[in-house]
Amino acid sequence: MIRRGLLALGATLAVALPAMAQTMAPAGPTLAATRSKGVVDCGAHPGAAGFGVADSRGEYQGLDADICRAVAAAIFGDASKVRFTVVTSAARLPALQAGQIDLLPRTTTWTQSRDTANGLNFTAVTFYDGQGFMVRRASGVTRASELEGASICVTSGTTNELNLADWARSNRMNIRPVVFEQNDETRIAYASGRCDAFSTDASQLAGTRTTFPRPEEHMVLPDIISKEPLAPAVRHGDDQWFDIVRWTIYALIEAEELGITRANVDEMLNSPRPEVRRLLGVTGDHGPFMGLERRWAYNAIKAMGNYGEIFERHLGRDSPIGLPRGLNDLWTRGGLMYAMPVR
Repeated sequence: MIRRGLLALGATLAVALPAMAQTMAPAGPTLAATRSKGVVDCGAHPGAAGFGVADSRGEYQGLDADICRAVAAAIFGDASKVRFTVVTSAARLPALQAGQIDLLPRTTTWTQSRDTANGLNFTAVTFYDGQGFMVRRASGVTRASELEGASICVTSGTTNELNLADWARSNRMNIRPVVFEQNDETRIAYASGRCDAFSTDASQLAGTRTTFPRPEEHMVLPDIISKEPLAPAVRHGDDQWFDIVRWTIYALIEAEELGITRANVDEMLNSPRPEVRRLLGVTGDHGPFMGLERRWAYNAIKAMGNYGEIFERHLGRDSPIGLPRGLNDLWTRGGLMYAMPVR
């Protein structure tokens, strides 16, 4: 009797599930509020070359900025429906917790305490980084182990400040941290000679170096002292919003895996490949599962390109920063970028 009952229940669910999938999920609190105001509010860095910085027209540009725009495109079909609020390192988490912003894509390291004690959910890694050091070539320093007694500029309220202290303690090195509230202050202090070295994420050091009048006079040391997985964060308590941001990022990565680009996405709508058709909303109800239109991923890719295109545009070899893909390449090419399947 029990077995027949379970079989009957399974048959009922098998029939019911496709019908359920035809109905769009209702908008949760964050999605509803976002649609009501007509923009996605994103936390922005005061200035991190390659990730987020205002251009000559005052428009915010960078990998983090384009992630925010991709989410807006997935929701509205319009990547311009974003509003950037500049938040310092110390203020960024409270701003998200207090609801001043909907999404924090601003160079924030995913850590256990931030993910639990601070009431945040990290969605998916958009850049695998690590903390390093920049010094003047004239100093003769070529390795971090040679920084004994050095003054090191670092920004407060960051994992960099904590990592620097841990690294010095573990290696029994005597260093003098010079701490500033904002990254711009830290950069200016190093550039003006107030510190012997500047320590932050290696990608930011590479970007900062390009902004100096004589970049060749500075070098980023090869030593990496930490893991810094950078991931956009949302508040605890709204699983639908978490899903929208996470799966938009995965969609950008999967688009690169499948060879879908900003230029060919319309042509790819006619692809016979099932995984392409699901991602672009030709088949399936993957957008409605999250309260979005079926072509949510198509809209994000059409607006911003795939993950590789975004990386190359702001950080890649042909950009002013000139970073290799490295760990941020696809898993099929030796990197760590791996999208969960849309199916």
